[in-house]
Amino acid sequence: MKKRGQAAVTFSLITMFLLAVILSGCGTNNTASNTNAAATEAPAASTAPADSGAAATEPTAEKPTVAFVYIGPPGDGGYTYQHDQGRLYMEKELGIKADFVENVPESADAERIITELAQNHDIVFTTSFGYMDFTLNVAGKFPNVKFLHASGYKTAENMGTYFGKNYQASYLSGIAAGKMTKKNHLGYVGAFPISEVIYNLNAFTLGAQSVNPDIKVDVVWTNTWYDPATERQAAISLLDKGADVLLAYQDSPATLQAAAERGAFAGGNDSDMGKYAPDNYLTNPVWNWGPYYVKAVQSVMDGTWKSERYSGDMADGMVELAPFGNKVPEDVKQLVEDAKTRIISGELEVFTGPISDNKGKVVVQEGQKLTLEEVLAMNWLVQGVEGSIPQ
Repeated sequence: MKKRGQAAVTFSLITMFLLAVILSGCGTNNTASNTNAAATEAPAASTAPADSGAAATEPTAEKPTVAFVYIGPPGDGGYTYQHDQGRLYMEKELGIKADFVENVPESADAERIITELAQNHDIVFTTSFGYMDFTLNVAGKFPNVKFLHASGYKTAENMGTYFGKNYQASYLSGIAAGKMTKKNHLGYVGAFPISEVIYNLNAFTLGAQSVNPDIKVDVVWTNTWYDPATERQAAISLLDKGADVLLAYQDSPATLQAAAERGAFAGGNDSDMGKYAPDNYLTNPVWNWGPYYVKAVQSVMDGTWKSERYSGDMADGMVELAPFGNKVPEDVKQLVEDAKTRIISGELEVFTGPISDNKGKVVVQEGQKLTLEEVLAMNWLVQGVEGSIPQ
């Protein structure tokens, strides 16, 4: 296992200081790529006091040094917040204080930051799809460092990937939305028109149709992962079109807050957002990264780590469904819970045919079940979704 070197405390402090100085000059980027958000602030290495869970501590002979690269701020209330909760869980379980760098844009800056971290860490987690190629490049230069990349598909001997079947929870959210709508008209605020968002939109629609076949779903693409103002405007446009229940595949609670102002129901993504509008909250998919982070770091400590493409689900707890809002009726909750039980047992597979696309073509034959690889490559919209996938 790689150690920080002989200079210990002094070298560590100098390194973190230089990293902070370098990162403070990074620009921001809000370009569309297969990622989770765009930077809105210059990245900054965390050097908060130990009780905040953000500062690094010197490694012992048994414990590796760990770092995380975040696409947004831990305070986003969604995607990065959940990763940070996972980091804190790992720290508590293993007694390791990990470094993190937030607001890292998906650009050459990311590769530079990952490179800096690789020089004095044993394990680097990069938590957004857009970091994939940058992580792979750095992995090739640091063969003794372990790299774990969220949501990607490229691996190397010292680089693995991890993600989960969050479409299972999107399907359950759709069931709740299909029962709560009074207009049979749902809205979906989608980030980028990439397979990750497409298959969750499709799962949400199929879930709603399973209890309400007359459902139609309007989608608005924001081309951002974390931009509350843009997300809010997209939500308002869907409400103006007549949608009375919304779900958002975004990193902030802006959609829920906009819906609440109109008396509509809504859900978000990534974490439990009920506190932002409890009386208008539906539910939504939630990530639970902590157990995976413990498992991955422990395997490095044990010397058993190997590169893999890990895909968690509702059965192993990586994917969960947030608690329901205050005004979701008990019969709706029970309907969702019943479907959840069937998903966990394997009885219910979300993408089981017959399924037609929104042009009327049968894309999944009756009785056929899409493989995970086919789901992850999805580039079509199910029947009932209004609109198209931007090119």
